[in-house]
Order: sequence, then C-alpha cells, then structure tokens
Amino acid sequence: MMDGRDSVRYRAFTRRAALLSAGTAGLFALLTGRIFQLSVLQREQFTMMAEDNRINLQLLAPQRGRIFDRGGVELAKTAQNFRLLVVPERTKDVRAALERVAQLINLPPHRIAKAVRQAAHAKPFNPVLVTEGLGWDDFAKINLNAPDLEGIETDAGELRSYPFGPWLAHVLGYVAGVTDKDIEKEPELLSLPGFRIGRSGVEKAADEALRGKPGASHNEVNAHGRVIRELARTPGTPGQDVVLSLDMEVQKLAQERLAGQSGSVVVMDVNTGELISIVSAPGFDPNAFTTTVTSALWKQLNEDPLKPLLNKAITGMYPPGSTYKPVVALAALQSGAMTPATRVHCSGATALGRFIFHCWKRGGHGSMDMVSAIKNSCDCYFYECARRTGIEEIASMSRRFGLGQAYGLEIPGEKKGLMPDPEWKLRARNDAWRDGDTYNVGIGQGAVLTTPLQLCVMTARLANGGKAVIPHVIKSFGGEPRMMTEPEDLGLDPAHVAIVHRGMDAVTNQGGTAARSRLAVEGFDMAGKTGTAQVRRLTAELRGRSADSIPWEFRDHALFIAFAPVVNPRYAISVVIEHGGGGSRNAAPVAKDIMTLVGQRDPVRQKIFVPPTRTAAAPLRPVRPV
Repeated sequence: MMDGRDSVRYRAFTRRAALLSAGTAGLFALLTGRIFQLSVLQREQFTMMAEDNRINLQLLAPQRGRIFDRGGVELAKTAQNFRLLVVPERTKDVRAALERVAQLINLPPHRIAKAVRQAAHAKPFNPVLVTEGLGWDDFAKINLNAPDLEGIETDAGELRSYPFGPWLAHVLGYVAGVTDKDIEKEPELLSLPGFRIGRSGVEKAADEALRGKPGASHNEVNAHGRVIRELARTPGTPGQDVVLSLDMEVQKLAQERLAGQSGSVVVMDVNTGELISIVSAPGFDPNAFTTTVTSALWKQLNEDPLKPLLNKAITGMYPPGSTYKPVVALAALQSGAMTPATRVHCSGATALGRFIFHCWKRGGHGSMDMVSAIKNSCDCYFYECARRTGIEEIASMSRRFGLGQAYGLEIPGEKKGLMPDPEWKLRARNDAWRDGDTYNVGIGQGAVLTTPLQLCVMTARLANGGKAVIPHVIKSFGGEPRMMTEPEDLGLDPAHVAIVHRGMDAVTNQGGTAARSRLAVEGFDMAGKTGTAQVRRLTAELRGRSADSIPWEFRDHALFIAFAPVVNPRYAISVVIEHGGGGSRNAAPVAKDIMTLVGQRDPVRQKIFVPPTRTAAAPLRPVRPV
C-alpha cells in the first residue's frame, strides 16, 4: 500500500509519461504527415526534380532554311562541315596535343591559343571547338593519325554555303558566330557550339525564320554532369525556306558586265516592285565569313580602292546627272512653268550674273522643245526649265518619285540619299538658297544625291504611270507568298507622263544619246536616259583631256536608266559605273545587254516556284577514328 509520498510520485510520473507519450505521438503524426506529403501529395514534383538531376536536356541546332531565286536555283544551303575538337580531360597538355595536330595540318597559332583559353574555363569532359571547315584531306589526315592524338576528336556537322560566292554577297549577306551580346538574348540556343546567325543581307533580315526550331538530346548524367548515355533524341525543325525575286541568270550577267569595275545594277518589276537583280561590284566571298576571317583577308578587303564590302546599290550615293531630267520635266509640266511645246534656244552656255553654266555640247543644240531636250540631254534647256519651275516644285516632285527616302528594303544598310531645298541648305550649311543651286539641281548636279536603288525606283514609277511601287527582294517565306498591297497613286497627269516617255523613247530608238544601245528583242524596245555625274571640277591642266587620260578617281560617274517595253512597261533598270566616264558610252551598253536577257527570259520568269519540303537531317554525330 502506497503512502502519500509514493502516491504523489506515481501521479507525477504518470503525467510525465502521458506528456511524453503525447509528444511522441504528435511527433510521429507530424513525421507521418510529412512523409505522406512528400511521398503522396508532392510525389510528382520530387520525381520530376530527381529526374531533372539524372536527365540533362541539351538543345540541338536546327537546320537553317534554304534560300532560292525565283526559278528554284539554290542560292544558300548547308554543306558538310568537318570540325576539329579537343577534350581537355583526355590529354595531359591541351597545347601540346594541338601542336601535334599542327604538324599534320595548317593550324594557326592564334587558333591553338584560343582553344587553350576556352579549355581552361570549360568542364574537362566537354569538347572544345578548335577549328572547322576542314578540307577532306586534312580531315582524313587527322582521323588516320587519331590513335596517336590524345584528346583529339573530329565530327561532321553543317556549315552555311554560298555556291555563287561574290555574285550574291551583298544580297544574301552571310552568317557568323554569335557574340556575348547575342547570347544574352537567347542563352540556351545561341550558346550552342558553332551556332551561327545572320550578320548582313537577307540572312540577317530573315534570320528568325531561317533559324528553325531547335531539337533536343535527353542524356543521363551523373552528379558531376558527365553524360553517361543518350536516352532519346528529337531532331530540330528546319528553318523556313525563303524564295527571292531575283533571277539568277540576270544576276550573273550583271556581275559579268561589271567585272573589274566599281558600280551597281538594279533591275525591277515596275508593277510589283520585285527586284529581278541587284548587284554591287566588286563583291566578296561570303563563304570566308562563315568561319573565321583572317586578318590578311580583312585588311585586303578594307584597303581595296574599289570597296568590295560596300553595297553600292543601296548605300552608294551619287549625283544623278542627266538621268534626273525626266523628273525635272514632270515638275515643270505639273507646275505649268513649261509646256511640251515651249522652246528654249541652246547656244552651248547660259549666263547667270557673272557665272556661266555650260551645256555638255559645245556650240549648243539650237532650239529645243521638251521631247528633243530629253532626247539630246540638253543642259541649257533644263537650266531654264529649273529656273522657271523653282526648287520647291522640283523637290516635291522628286519626293513623289522616292528620292530622299528609304524604302525599308529587306537588305539592311539602305541610305536615303539627299533631295536638297532651301530649308535643308539653311540648316546644313547656314546659307541661303541661290538661283545657281537651282540650275545645278536642274541637271542632276549640285547637292542632290541618289542611290542606284532610288534611280531604279524613280524609273519604275515613271514607267508605270505614277504608281508608288516599293522595292522588295523576298518573294515568299516557307512557301507562303508575300502579301502585297496596292501601290499609292502619285496623281500624275497621263499626258505629262506620255511626253516624258516619248523623250526617253527617242533617246534609244530615234537617234538620241543612247542610240547605239537600242534593243534587238522583238516587242521589247527600251526607253532610256543617259547621265554623266561630275565628281569634281577639273583643273586647267586636266580640262579638255580625254577621259581615259584622266586619273581614275577624277573621272565622271557613268549612269543610265531605262524601262522596257515602251508600251505597257514591265521592267526598269539603273546602271551606275563609278568613274566610268560618259553614260552613253559605258553605262548604256551594260543596260542593253542586261535588258536583252530580261526580255528573253520574260516568259520563264512568270512561273511560280514552290520550295520542296524536307525533313530534319541527322543531328551532329562524332566521327570515329579510322
């Protein structure tokens, strides 16, 4: 029998045991609940996390879309790319391993140094790209000696290829490796080894469509991130194919006719704005830019006086010379300052105060009306035409024809040129506009500057009767035709346009300044306008000498614009040859040859090409040593 003290102790022990049991039961319930939460309620979440730790998802670069001309000629494609890589953990000395390779193939020291730097910061089991674009002979040498080259791997992937090289360099542009700024925008895709994006031309303008969508490789990895095995592979979706409006046969001929010269040619459909050809000469080989451009090549291209890196068709700015006279004539007719029958006597020079403005023909042309003035390119007539019309009317008409503005062409770098007026001169030169400025503008000289593209657009709008067509070079994306809108009407009087057409027809077909460049294609006669743009005022020593005896950089630019056929025109052309001398002698014959081919290929050009569909190619695979 318990005494009082034992009873107290017993009750205290019982309470403690009860509290301990309750605590134990509560803790057990808590643990059970937590286990239930982790194993049942959050099972999928943690299963996924565990799987993510075990499975590594690696993006695979998709095939880049192809680029075709309007007839289906492939202009940009993917070619096999043989690459050399080094795996740091498989060699004791990365530099020594690469120097052994350099004894077999040409491997520049800077490539070795770059690979060593990248290997020092990469995971030791990740391959580091050393060089690519290897020729078959070099690729075979490395694989043949593979057993003696520790840490060295080769693989075969894809590299952008441009079959026509310099002929399309300024249109297509090129692709090149990504920069740190690029990777910041899309770190996952753009950080893939060897991934390239468009850097200029159509490659840049249509880059997102051409890229496609990446595939994925599901790899099992260990705790250190090393790939143990590949579990699954999903190839990427190839990029969209792009069809250009270019006719490669015309493009080839234009390049050949400009061989050895600095200049440009633009051919355009006057009703749709499609560019049939756009050439800047000389060009450069874009294939050299898809890998690593050597310093020697870069120096050569930059120091070449003919400036092959410059796309002269859209960035070269030149005084339009006499090719501008049809616009001045329309401004005069529109303003009522002149009529088609208004006659001006040309004695070979016109006086303005103490200044004398000369006509290109010594002794003058005699009495000229508008059609004969365009036919013979009489400067004195257009001095008077500009004086009566005034710069405001001339500038207004010029802007209707697309001068002094950019069109948003898909090829980046387009310049606006310059259409001067009194407000511009006051702002830019802090000087008032003078009558002499108007005289100079009247013959396409002075401050007015145009690009070859603008001259072709001007000609196209004149040929189609005043429709503000906008030039473009991309015809379709992924088989879907480009959406077209009806061009704005410029509000020109058809009777005025007909007068200018008559004058330009006379230039080539009725004994005018380009009579020797008349076309011989039946039903495809050409109306044109010659132009010669003065580069600088010649010194007394050089004045009067033949063009061939003047230093090249001092010679005038040769220009020519034209449309064909004269009735219901379909095509316009502009030709600019830098320091080429007279437009009738040097630029017009180039246009004659090109427009002859354009007329001959007109029926072929009407066919619609749809790129064939393709499946994703096999992703990049290592090439095992032989």
